[in-house]
Amino acid sequence: MKTITLFLKLFNLNFPMKAVLASAKTRSGSPMPARATGSRYRAGMQTLILLLFSIFISFTSTTSSFAGTFSINGAGATFPYPIYTKWFSEYQKDVSTVKFNYQPIGSSGGVRQLFSQTVDFAASDVLVSEGEIKSKNVKWNILQIPTVLGSVVVVFNLNELNLKLDGNVLAQIFKGKINKWNDSQIASLNPGLKLPNKEILVVHRSDGSGTTEIFTSYLSMINQEWKTAPGSGKALSWPTGIGAKGNDGISTMIKQAPGSIGYVEYAFAVNNKLSMIELKNASGKFVIPSINSMVKAASSLKNISELNIQKLDASKMNILNALGDESYPITSFTYLLIPNKKQDEKSDQIKKFVKWALSSKGQNMTTTLNYAPLPTELSKKFIDGI
Repeated sequence: MKTITLFLKLFNLNFPMKAVLASAKTRSGSPMPARATGSRYRAGMQTLILLLFSIFISFTSTTSSFAGTFSINGAGATFPYPIYTKWFSEYQKDVSTVKFNYQPIGSSGGVRQLFSQTVDFAASDVLVSEGEIKSKNVKWNILQIPTVLGSVVVVFNLNELNLKLDGNVLAQIFKGKINKWNDSQIASLNPGLKLPNKEILVVHRSDGSGTTEIFTSYLSMINQEWKTAPGSGKALSWPTGIGAKGNDGISTMIKQAPGSIGYVEYAFAVNNKLSMIELKNASGKFVIPSINSMVKAASSLKNISELNIQKLDASKMNILNALGDESYPITSFTYLLIPNKKQDEKSDQIKKFVKWALSSKGQNMTTTLNYAPLPTELSKKFIDGI
């Protein structure tokens, strides 16, 4: 009874008893007898109160379950956005008390928000260096965990031709030194192919991007002139071309602009049905991007058992331009960045999710979204060590 009284006070339910009695009429229009009127009123009010009370109890129990839900916010790379969206959705079916919110704003933006502690985790296509962490005066350690394999592919819009390029020619195109599709250096790599006398439109990222750093790191490995300038990084002073935001932005631009060339993550190229360049690898073979060619590149990773997962060394995770006839040369891991704070429940919840994503349950979902799973030994290393 006390709970019902509290309920009535909470919702300010003051019923005008006298007014109701005064207005009560029989069907003939005569006033109802006081006894009948009072009993009917009380019965009706009891029913109404019990109904409202049951709704109140239902509402408070639902609110209580909401209170036990963890809302975990993240931001960062667009590269893994499709697979992360899938993982978050599937994980929440198993663990209903955790809700993930992820904004694909680019690797630089995600790392910046992590440092400022406006998100609970970040995603980046490249590892954050110890120097960068110290320069931001970050007082806690950051776990950087590889989650999936992807590749940066060179996409173009040119009459559905099957085109081959090597790293040196690619660097010259993106420097603006080769600006026609029928240039002799392109023609020499594509004997017998009728190339149009058409201007090349370079499309690059306008936002800070791990995809850009992977792509330009590859060009720097292959071409000394590119390494000197503009070099590699998440954001560059591009010598030519136009900018577009995110993998989606470049994909849209390539589809709309005949004669254009750009770079996107493999899944975005497949999903948007974009033509992809066959790229010459370190073994001298032209390789079309595929899940298999990513897996072959990842097989070049050595000494996995010796990795220090508390402070991951970028040089030991680098599989760009890997040897092997079937290895695609711009293959890379993408990473989740988690603050490793003591007694932090959200960090613990994120770690549980990561272990799920690295397990066979999560990794088996990768190929359906055009990513490649991590090498089994690497997954196990991080599952055991987190």
